[in-house]
Amino acid sequence: MDASKVADLKLFVDQCKSNPSIIHNPSLSFFKSYLQSLGALIPPDPQPDKGGVNMAEPELHSDAKKPNFSNEEDDDIVESDVELDNTGVVEPDNNPPQKMGDPSVEVTDDKRDAAQTEKLKAVDAISEGKLDKAKDYLTEAILLNPTSAIFYATRASVFVKLSKPNAAIHDADAALEINPDLAKGYKVRGMARAMLGLWEEAARDLHLASKLDYDEEIGSALKKVEPNAHKIEEHRRKYERLRKERELKRNEHQRQQQKAEAQVNDQEALSAFKDGQVISIHSTSEVETKLNAATRTSRLVILYFTATWCGPCRVISPLYTSLAAKYAKVVFLKVDIDEARDVAARWNISSVPTLFFIKNGKEVDKVVGADKSALERKIAQYAG
Repeated sequence: MDASKVADLKLFVDQCKSNPSIIHNPSLSFFKSYLQSLGALIPPDPQPDKGGVNMAEPELHSDAKKPNFSNEEDDDIVESDVELDNTGVVEPDNNPPQKMGDPSVEVTDDKRDAAQTEKLKAVDAISEGKLDKAKDYLTEAILLNPTSAIFYATRASVFVKLSKPNAAIHDADAALEINPDLAKGYKVRGMARAMLGLWEEAARDLHLASKLDYDEEIGSALKKVEPNAHKIEEHRRKYERLRKERELKRNEHQRQQQKAEAQVNDQEALSAFKDGQVISIHSTSEVETKLNAATRTSRLVILYFTATWCGPCRVISPLYTSLAAKYAKVVFLKVDIDEARDVAARWNISSVPTLFFIKNGKEVDKVVGADKSALERKIAQYAG
């Protein structure tokens, strides 16, 4: 070829590289058709569509073809305050812990009798409203007989009257550790928890006390505690339901987004095929692109290695072309081993024609030689 024409051709190719849109010039339609016949990927027409979007610059508008979902569910749910009746709620007492008995101490009959005497003094002091005195008598009784659950429970009731709920809970815990079935222990602890605004915990204790040994004081306490406990429970259930609904919406949003993205990916994959036609392959990268696209769209791929000098190839090539028209959803690829030596080497081709059957990126079968019946049979087998 004349050197000047080669130089002109090189200049034209450089212009195409810098501005691929010139390929769409009507005067170059013959050249565009030639490139497409070789399997070349032609960039989109740069002419603006009716909406005025320049299709030659997809990177500027890539979001346009992707689904757009609102992220309004991402905001955290802000819980409202619960309107409770906090009458009788006090500030927590943070005094040093009261004296507790030593459970390892041996309790003699004399100590037991002396402890009982101290308890009787405490009962008299309580009836006279001398609560501090009563507390001291009960402390002495506990030190003498630390195995008595009722002594701890009684002192806990005094702490409730003194508006020291934490001290009362401490004593009630000790009483229930000694006797888990002591109604008074649950009753006093429930009343103390109510004083701290622990409505649900208070309700549980008072219900247990009611089952073990109901009295009017327990009933009165429950009338105060239960409405608040129910409000808290309803509030919690409401927001658990709202969070569950939000989670379901978020999952549905993600499912729809994934579905839409998959549809976009499938469309992009389908655009790489020419249904009903044989696609010529010129490089290993082209093979990988077509195989990946076929995997995304669950299509069978037939990779046909041929050569212009191959007699059996000339026999089977017309059939291959007609089968491509018959099985439009099968991807028919053709590789000339002399033009695409890297592809032939990658697939270890030692003779032609050789046809590989590929599904989901894996070779499932192959035909070596111009075996027309085997080719048709295997296409029918794997295309179904």
